[in-house]
Amino acid sequence: MDFESYIRDIEDFPKPGIVFKDITPLLKDPKALHKACNVLCEMVGDQKVDKVVGVDSRGFIFAPLIASKLNAGFVPVRKKGKLPYSTVSESYKLEYGEDIVEIHTDAILKGEKVVVHDDVLATGGTASAVCKLVEKLGGEVIQCNFLIQLTFLNGSDKLNEYRIKSLLQY
Repeated sequence: MDFESYIRDIEDFPKPGIVFKDITPLLKDPKALHKACNVLCEMVGDQKVDKVVGVDSRGFIFAPLIASKLNAGFVPVRKKGKLPYSTVSESYKLEYGEDIVEIHTDAILKGEKVVVHDDVLATGGTASAVCKLVEKLGGEVIQCNFLIQLTFLNGSDKLNEYRIKSLLQY
């Protein structure tokens, strides 16, 4: 399947000079959505997976689907102040400042094998912070999965100690 044909470029979003990769055309097509989910699961291979961590907010789209297909649990990682229970947090740098992500303290058990999933790997800051959260709780990140990787931003440099897989690369 030609997944690239389902990705729409939006010029100057969310600010001038940015070309946003819009995944909503892929999401609204049932065959493309189903196939993309299957390929994202195939990228994990036959590794044992206990939890799939989805990153706020568009990582929440595929992560529960992947978790279900892999017979694993789903864990949300959200921006600061959005989770209702006790959390641990990790800050990371953005192009325009800093942000914080959080995970519930009981989300990952020591020794659990974890796949981190987000829709896009850009600069790697968010994914790196999420991996650190998983490790703070004693989990082992066995792979970072992305629908799209923007290779020109070198985000994989911040994740060089992890196995990285992406469905599409730009």
